[in-house]
Amino acid sequence: MNKGEMIDKIAADTGLSKTAAAQAFDSVIKNVEDTLKKGQKVTIVGFGTFSVSKRKARTGRNPQTGAAIKIPAKKVPKFTPGSDLKKTVAKAK
Repeated sequence: MNKGEMIDKIAADTGLSKTAAAQAFDSVIKNVEDTLKKGQKVTIVGFGTFSVSKRKARTGRNPQTGAAIKIPAKKVPKFTPGSDLKKTVAKAK
């Protein structure tokens, strides 16, 4: 499912117009992004938790030349599914 299909589904489920559904969806995504930028986590009970994980700097290899390269430390987004989501996916056929 892509963003457009998700917005269509939200509009159909809630009775909102597609424009209003798109605004609501964009607002949710923006608020999750803004919270993660602050280093905080977002927990949606039953669905999961979005958080920020820190990766240490490390040495990697260039696959073409085999030369060692330095990979800098960085922050990456992380999602941990909640128990209800895990159960729902496990039941799916």
